[in-house]
Amino acid sequence: MSASGGTRPIVAGTGRTGAASTDAASVLERAVALVQGRERVLLGIAGAPGAGKTTAAQWLVRALNERGIAATHVPMDGFHLADVALDALGRRDRKGAIDTFDGHGYLALLQRLRSDTAATVYAPEFERDIEQPIAGAIAVEPAARVIVSEGNYLLASETPWPSVRTAFDEVWFADVDDAPRIDRLTARHVRFGKSPDEAAAWVASVDEPNARAILAGRDSADLVVDVDALEAWHEA
Repeated sequence: MSASGGTRPIVAGTGRTGAASTDAASVLERAVALVQGRERVLLGIAGAPGAGKTTAAQWLVRALNERGIAATHVPMDGFHLADVALDALGRRDRKGAIDTFDGHGYLALLQRLRSDTAATVYAPEFERDIEQPIAGAIAVEPAARVIVSEGNYLLASETPWPSVRTAFDEVWFADVDDAPRIDRLTARHVRFGKSPDEAAAWVASVDEPNARAILAGRDSADLVVDVDALEAWHEA
């Protein structure tokens, strides 16, 4: 929920730039402006579980491509550790916590996406139907001018996440009130196999402690974006 408990702006300026916008069109224009003078832009979207990071990333990629700017979505979730690795580490019952991701591998991918613009780069994705990462599932073509990558921990303070932060040109924060976020998150767990009771227990014991840690990085984001407003604006 917003600090005031009231209606939030579509976009609130925060963090390093201090820039502010008041409508979703300005969100798109900010992304377009980032492309000027750069061969490739890496734009991150952080946020708590269920906040709508994927919705925001897909909205932005779609809007940029409609403007004639080649954009590709590369989620951080492809760097989930596989269940076999989580079992070996004893972490499967807390899947989604910061130490259940290959942060160094993700950083290496971002660095390659920055430097290797002459070849197709293949990135992993997370397949929710099987709850496992799949290597080489996303092709980032040389023509891609903007890479949009979303994930929980882009603004985290633990190593290697500060280096992940600096690998991006900007990192935005997907903002949403807690009640709809938790409802969507619980429904997602049910949709992918948990019972309603199991889903609620997982949200309370795993997802929400992660969410509290993630929210600590909100004020260091370049922009705080109301995801619901982005969707409403695009569909209008």
